[in-house]
Amino acid sequence: MDKFTTLTGVAAPMKIRNIDTDMIIPKQYLKTIKRTGLGAGLFSEMRFNADGSENADFILNQPAYRNAKIIVAEDNFGCGSSREHAPWALMDFGIRCVISTSFADIFYNNCFQNGVLPIQVSREDLDKLLDDAERGANATLTIDLEKQEIRGPDGGLVKFEIDAFRKHCMLNGLDGVGLTLQKQDSIKGYETAKVAERPWI
Repeated sequence: MDKFTTLTGVAAPMKIRNIDTDMIIPKQYLKTIKRTGLGAGLFSEMRFNADGSENADFILNQPAYRNAKIIVAEDNFGCGSSREHAPWALMDFGIRCVISTSFADIFYNNCFQNGVLPIQVSREDLDKLLDDAERGANATLTIDLEKQEIRGPDGGLVKFEIDAFRKHCMLNGLDGVGLTLQKQDSIKGYETAKVAERPWI
């Protein structure tokens, strides 16, 4: 998993409450277990019209936001079914951070396992960040995970809280597999000792 230290990029405002995982990555894209290629399906039912053409009104299709790296969204982002494809699709599209007042628990946990940083802020701070994000090409935010700060285009500062262990994992690019591999020597030592004790196994 890629490390997350600081991120500077355009933030796209999504003023929609209860964005669920089926909106993030519709069910027809769930046939694969590959983490790549899913960006094409991200928000596809909102990004594209029935004939396959782009919906010009959707935020990520607007020129200023096509390369957004951050989403600033309304309450309860990632609700619905527990599909890990949702953070995969965000990552593949280039979104590394989602900011909201609240997240569904499973989606929130899945983000940390897949390199997407979910940041929970107060309603007051979200309104400030939505205002920043509505500035089009000037809607650049900087996320500093070490300092737990979000800096706006005009120098505004929003502090955020994050669990210390999750912060450590994101800063060091550690998912569940990475954490296990850190104990590889201990695991091998244990297995070697057990074979010596019980060679018949």
